[in-house]
Amino acid sequence: MAMIWQVVLITAIAGVGGTGLGGLIGALFKKDSSRIVSLLLSFAGGVMMAVVCFDLISSAILPENADAPISVFIVMAGILLGYCVVYLLNYIIDKNTNHEVAHIDADHPHTADDLDELIHADHYEEHRKMNSSYQLFIGGLVMAAAIALHNLPEGMVIGATYAADAVEVSPATLGSGLVMAVIIGLHNIPEGMAVAVPLISGGMSRAKAVLLTAVTGAPTVIGALLGFWVGMLSPLALSLSLSFASGAMLYVVLGELLPEGILMWRSKMPATAALVGILVGLLLIYV
Repeated sequence: MAMIWQVVLITAIAGVGGTGLGGLIGALFKKDSSRIVSLLLSFAGGVMMAVVCFDLISSAILPENADAPISVFIVMAGILLGYCVVYLLNYIIDKNTNHEVAHIDADHPHTADDLDELIHADHYEEHRKMNSSYQLFIGGLVMAAAIALHNLPEGMVIGATYAADAVEVSPATLGSGLVMAVIIGLHNIPEGMAVAVPLISGGMSRAKAVLLTAVTGAPTVIGALLGFWVGMLSPLALSLSLSFASGAMLYVVLGELLPEGILMWRSKMPATAALVGILVGLLLIYV
């Protein structure tokens, strides 16, 4: 029971605290910080890519409490499931909101070509034009929901990693779960900035924008509890939990973080930041 509360506390700090801190920084910034946010998002994406590919997936194939390796096809199925679930959730939101944005028509690219589309700030802007507090609430809610979606699998990564650690070592020396929480918390800071700035620009008060941004991190806790609970059931369940979380995180990195970083600074620098992130991730895993 004590370990569960530890998971909840650490995940809440990483999810709600990290995203809220990013929102606060975004609310206080006096100048355009797109390039800084771009590099931070790309760097965080690189770190996550390294952790997923070189740690989580290998742990899913051979969990610490398993007598034999789990079939690679089972791991692949879990990765595909995690990727597809997050993709589907994002698709549903896009399908139900894009028609309200004037410039998204039949000739528009089928993938986002602007940061505002990725975080649904353009949808919020359309609701703001209606000069209705209710419409503002709906627009902000949709935007926050889109950001909150991938906080759930991020939480699962933390929970599943804690479950893997719990099998390997004693609770007093848990390390990988804490490292993962720190990484996700750091990546949530620039992400919170990316959410808060368009909300404030759209007319929302700074305090409300920071609060709404922090709330988008709450699903991280739910995901952590789910990942931890499933991971503790059996070696196969732990493998599936790690696989699902890996697939979900791969979508977040490839479908959101890296595209966001490139759209915020159209240059070679986001790719460089992602490479540095991968190298740092390797250091965190093997040093």
